[in-house]
Amino acid sequence: MPETVRIETPKGEAEVELSHAESARAALVLGHGAGGGIHAPDLQIARDVALAEGVSTGLVTQPYRVAGKKSQPAVNTIDTAWTAVLEELRGGAFSGLPIIAGGRSAGARVACRCAAQTGAAAVLCLAFPLEPPKRRDGTRGPSRLPELDAVEVPTLVVQGESDRFGMPPAGPNREVAVVEGDHGLKKDRDAIAAAIRAWLPKT
Repeated sequence: MPETVRIETPKGEAEVELSHAESARAALVLGHGAGGGIHAPDLQIARDVALAEGVSTGLVTQPYRVAGKKSQPAVNTIDTAWTAVLEELRGGAFSGLPIIAGGRSAGARVACRCAAQTGAAAVLCLAFPLEPPKRRDGTRGPSRLPELDAVEVPTLVVQGESDRFGMPPAGPNREVAVVEGDHGLKKDRDAIAAAIRAWLPKT
């Protein structure tokens, strides 16, 4: 049964839903999207696949969501909270285990930006938002590809073929699994599970 713990961070209290695999070989820690939560379908699929593969899991609710806010705070705020959570888990619930970091959408961006600082062994990105939403004038802000390219450990991106935020390219340490559906990753759950299942033993 999952266990929910609260972790104090410099940016407020975070919640982590912990699920422990028997004789775990690693731990997968995932963050939610900007306005969503840990019960997003793709996060639940990743958790279930990981547990079946002998990988414990932690689904992290950022402090702003714990506090009941929907609007995502500044990058520094969410990155600082994420780093504090992983530090606590590394020294506590997941002590001695390699940690695979990741998340969906904005949570994937956080995991990428903080991969080096948190000592992530690998990174799992679900629906990485490569391009910002279009502005009213039809233009977009800068690509988020540098966040992906900065990750030096094995990375898997699971992306819907019609994701309105774009399709990240594969890279030297990065696999991209294209599945049917859009940014919500709700259409082909079997394909999402298969992609994660095939990648996890490589990490």
